[in-house]
Amino acid sequence: MPYQSPISPGYSWYEATVGERPDYPPLDGDLAVDVAIVGGGFTGLSAAAHLARAGVDVALVEAHRFGDGASGRNGGQLGTGQRAWAEELEAELGFDRAKALFDLAEEAKAHLLDFAAANRIEIDYMPGQLSVAHKRRYVDEYRAHAEIMAERFGYPHIAFMDRQETAERLGSTRYFGGTRDTGTGHIHPLKLVVGTARVAAAAGARLFEQTKAQRISTAAGKVRIATPHGTITAERCLLATNAYGETLEPVTAAHLMPIGSFIGATVPLGKDSPVLPGGESVDDSRFVVRYFRRSRDGRLLFGGREAYSRNDPKDIRSQIRRQISEIYPALGDVEITHAWGGYVGITVPRRPFVREVMPGVISAGGYSGHGVLLANFMGRLYAEAVTGNRDRLYLFKELKIPPFPGGQRLRPLLLFLALNWYALRDRI
Repeated sequence: MPYQSPISPGYSWYEATVGERPDYPPLDGDLAVDVAIVGGGFTGLSAAAHLARAGVDVALVEAHRFGDGASGRNGGQLGTGQRAWAEELEAELGFDRAKALFDLAEEAKAHLLDFAAANRIEIDYMPGQLSVAHKRRYVDEYRAHAEIMAERFGYPHIAFMDRQETAERLGSTRYFGGTRDTGTGHIHPLKLVVGTARVAAAAGARLFEQTKAQRISTAAGKVRIATPHGTITAERCLLATNAYGETLEPVTAAHLMPIGSFIGATVPLGKDSPVLPGGESVDDSRFVVRYFRRSRDGRLLFGGREAYSRNDPKDIRSQIRRQISEIYPALGDVEITHAWGGYVGITVPRRPFVREVMPGVISAGGYSGHGVLLANFMGRLYAEAVTGNRDRLYLFKELKIPPFPGGQRLRPLLLFLALNWYALRDRI
């Protein structure tokens, strides 16, 4: 039997193709370190790697295995910029802040690819991303976006596509137009997780799997992380649990909400398939976004089924196949070999949540579906701040992220109602 994540449904195509996935021991005994990290996804492992390389004594605990959460189970798309378009951020935050956030995201993109190349992590990078309009009235916004990115934000890699070009590049007539971004692409996310853990361990970071952080406290200028078989005492702590923090720390829990997103992988479609002949990844204009791409071996990896509670769907395959058939009718009976899910952390404005939630404790998460690009770099930014190089975390710390309304008891219901309303709007 293949290993099955206890916190995320299904056995993923990523798990089936990642190759060697080393085990790391659980914590057994007490430790005193400079920095403690809770969470073994993109952010935590990246922070551990950069801190250890800078000579910082760092220990990281993960409740399950590295990559069991969204970092190892997501759609693999890098995207460009922040979750919102740059012009949307400019309208709210002003040009200077919007441009700074865009430039930081571009640096994040370059950093991810450079880090993988420098450390010989084969992440199966494939270039290109198509963003497409599922309603005719959105097309002009995509046309304007391409012009704004080139003229105002200095990003010339996005080109507008009319309906004919969109159909040719998608292999589907379902969409009305969109943009093609040649400055980004998509990856095998679990290979990046495994490779980053290897780099961190080789640099001297102490990594522990199957070690749940049960309690975090601060006293006398120290942070203490209690686990079932030992306590870590540190000068500083990074909480990088994102959607899986549960009630470990109340401020983070109030500002981040877990949403389940589910993906299916088809059988290889063959070289003659008209589906995505250029190999780009795709995201569409729905609020409940559909995202899909071809893998290196020719499969269609299709995501789009979301769930707004911790109740896992009973049949991921049939729901994903139905959505595939809406875009590609010829694939209505396609075999789906793997179907899985993971929980991503979202915030009310869909921007990252970065805050000092206790003395010496920084919490980072809430990437809202844009974590492949941002989460890895957030680990590097945290390491920069700890080592005193520069503190660019402030660009995220100063973002206004309100808590979800309704408190711990009512907010899941309110979110369920709100997001299902948006899902209904997607269909009308």
